[in-house]
Amino acid sequence: MPKVSSVIVPYAAYLRVYEPLAAFPDDERAHWTRYARRTDLPSYQDELRRSLADLLPTPPVAVPVHESADAFVTEVDGVVCVCPWRTRLRGWQALGELAEDFPEPVLDALIPPVVRRQSALDYERWRERNPDARPWIRTATWQVPINWFVLVSDGEREYDRGGDGEGAAAPMLRYRTPMVQARRRVARGLRALKEAVDEGPLIDGLVDVGRWLEEFHPRSLVELDYGGLVHALPAGELEDDHSAADVAEGIEALRHGDGAAAGAAYGRLVERWRAVRDRRSAN
Repeated sequence: MPKVSSVIVPYAAYLRVYEPLAAFPDDERAHWTRYARRTDLPSYQDELRRSLADLLPTPPVAVPVHESADAFVTEVDGVVCVCPWRTRLRGWQALGELAEDFPEPVLDALIPPVVRRQSALDYERWRERNPDARPWIRTATWQVPINWFVLVSDGEREYDRGGDGEGAAAPMLRYRTPMVQARRRVARGLRALKEAVDEGPLIDGLVDVGRWLEEFHPRSLVELDYGGLVHALPAGELEDDHSAADVAEGIEALRHGDGAAAGAAYGRLVERWRAVRDRRSAN
């Protein structure tokens, strides 16, 4: 779920899983089957607008009262796949992460303590009834985590520069890959990293995302979407962004014991995202 800040929310990237209808229980499958026939399916901008609308009341609505019945829909080799929004679950999870991003006085100004405490109690009770629940969407603000790039390849990159002028379509940069490929890349990446280094945040992040992927149907589709980050990258640099290729090159270099080449690939990645980090600091 986008973080609770009118400044931060638009600059978010997303990792989504689209599951085939066969993966869902009968009653939920019936809902998504009907839903997928709609001609007015919402976009990620629609989901973002609804999230922002909850921030307008005083105090803001930190977590939706009811779970969303919406989803993103796509077709993979003739099979309808859906990615449920699960905005309530993601809202609880994002609220729990806010303490890592803001000092307490700022956090209290964003979401009053009484609201946070009540939301935490609600989430605890809900988890007792739904211990196996997991989101179909992961969100990262002001960045694309390096471990996400491990799941995809440069050949799966889709870029659209968007239109010009007011009301024109925004740029789009995303990767889409079959679940089996994403899992295979996680396994290969972990082997290379563990042989090169004992431990580290990249390994921990890759283990975490790998466990998450195992929760889904093997015929699912994995999507890495730059989302609102397309507006945070400097003009002209988005088209030349091949971060997945840099990550793949770095891992391949580690596999062959070439630390210099791995360092060069990582350096390109860091430099590319420096402007985004600087913009975050300015805000």
